[in-house]
Amino acid sequence: MAKVAGSRGTIKPALPFSPQEDAQKLRKAMKGLGTDEDAIIDILVNRCMSQRQEILITYKSTIGRDLIGDLKSELSGNFEKVIIGLMTSITLYDVQELKRAMKGAGTDEGCLIEILASRSGDEIRRINETYKSQYGTTLEKDIVSDTSSMFRRVLVSLATGNRDEGHYVDEGLAQQDAQCLYEAGEKKWGTNEGEFVTILCSRSRNHLLKVFDEYRRIGNKDITESIKSEMSGDLEDALLAVVKCIRNKQAYFAERLYYSMKGLGTDDDTLIRVMVSRCEIDLLDIRREFKRMYGKSLYSFIKGDTSGDYQKVLLLLCGGED
Repeated sequence: MAKVAGSRGTIKPALPFSPQEDAQKLRKAMKGLGTDEDAIIDILVNRCMSQRQEILITYKSTIGRDLIGDLKSELSGNFEKVIIGLMTSITLYDVQELKRAMKGAGTDEGCLIEILASRSGDEIRRINETYKSQYGTTLEKDIVSDTSSMFRRVLVSLATGNRDEGHYVDEGLAQQDAQCLYEAGEKKWGTNEGEFVTILCSRSRNHLLKVFDEYRRIGNKDITESIKSEMSGDLEDALLAVVKCIRNKQAYFAERLYYSMKGLGTDDDTLIRVMVSRCEIDLLDIRREFKRMYGKSLYSFIKGDTSGDYQKVLLLLCGGED
């Protein structure tokens, strides 16, 4: 089912909307010599996900061609990636990104962490179902064959989508968990990483917020400082992402966007994925967090870091300069 545009997204449904008219205009933009990129951007970036899905179906039924296939043959590079991303239903997009992250030589660990640490239980369950139907194997199986040791345990645990989603907080259990984490890390020589994985990947958000407060009281430092001093590499990145998403998911995405554009070269895969996957959910809030955290607007960062039609799409998705 297509995701309905959320109230904190930058992309809203176009009104009035005619899928027939849009389908004809898109065909015209791609027919014959040359491609009218502006027409493609104007239509597809200014429609919400459910409208784009309607255009997809209408294009097939009225023109007798596959819109995704036509777009792929006309577009290229990052411009193609971002447009095809927008044309893909949100769950399938996550699934394809997870598969891409594990395909071939090398693994995009950042992508695996980002998706699995930030999606809700329902979203993860939908991802698992779609992954199985798309690839004939389970997400867990692919994670197990592509990752190792404690990092694998974190991803497998997150990929079950079984985090407690209740709101009740048992103060006693929160104190106990905080004590457990302290004893598993700061208090002893060597770290019991399994304790961190169990608590951080299964407890509810409200419970963990209380655990983090208790931890600071017991250990006199923030849980993130302990993770940084006790862990390293992918395991450290994964557990930090879990903590950040529990505290403030939008600030986590703002940080992902910032580092995708900071320094030499751009991590276009991350930039595209966050912009595409959040533009109908909470990109307005991510934009606000970005400005608060980095003192510059997301819009100005994108403008300074990208170019051409690719840039046009990202700036439209950004939805404003503030």
